[in-house]
Amino acid sequence: MSKVLLAENAGFCFGVQRAVEEAIKIQKQYNKKIYTLGPLIHNNDVVNYLEENNIFAIDYNEIDQLEQDDVIVIRSHGVTKKVIEDLENRGLIVVNATCPYVTNIQKKVNKFSEKGYNIVILGDKKHPEVIGINGWCNDSAIITKDGSFDEKLPNKICVVSQTTEKQENWKNTVTNLSLKSKEVLAFNTICQATEVRQKSADNLSKIVDTMIVIGGRNSSNTTKLYEIAKKNCSNTIHIENAKELTKEFIESNKGKKVGITAGASTPDWIIKEVIDIMEGNN
Repeated sequence: MSKVLLAENAGFCFGVQRAVEEAIKIQKQYNKKIYTLGPLIHNNDVVNYLEENNIFAIDYNEIDQLEQDDVIVIRSHGVTKKVIEDLENRGLIVVNATCPYVTNIQKKVNKFSEKGYNIVILGDKKHPEVIGINGWCNDSAIITKDGSFDEKLPNKICVVSQTTEKQENWKNTVTNLSLKSKEVLAFNTICQATEVRQKSADNLSKIVDTMIVIGGRNSSNTTKLYEIAKKNCSNTIHIENAKELTKEFIESNKGKKVGITAGASTPDWIIKEVIDIMEGNN
């Protein structure tokens, strides 16, 4: 069996836990099928668990299928200002479970774009959180994935970050902006939960033979954890759950020191299953 070490900070973050609990509570309150705008979180096991509790994901382009007084939950990633207005205008009951840290970014972007600042967002332009934030400044933000800029930049800038970004990308962004623009208002909005997860994954991956990173395939923060761990430990794998652990992998790591970390949308029971298997308890 392997010697398993769990990262000091791993798994469900405050915003995700809050969104899941809120959805369950709302479903019980209304006692009928309710909807989330897109999958509540980037984790298939949790999405299946929610469906068992009569909570179903629906895409924005399917909203016409809903009827007045149907309940729709805004997930932790948040949405644009227009989307919330549209849902309310349709007579839907809108429950906003946007992570408070994301709401804070949306408010900053809204406030400073109205004050004449050009908004810059560090993040993935296709990620729902970034799309949502951009919608609070009329979709006018300059979006950079790593802090590099090819275009000429305006003189007055307010810069924020996707909550799951890497600190090194943030430093790069602020450095480059200060060289290219006269006035830069910088708000480091990387979530502290993201930062401590990344730090503990970094530390752990330096002292183990193998790293297992658990989380959804399309989870941004899990991907970042994988990249950080892989840099220090070449034998790093990314899995969604214990079912993806092969016999060969388990056998080849017997007697080795195995580190485990998990993304912000990975519940404790999935982490525990992986630990049990690697420790030979299953």
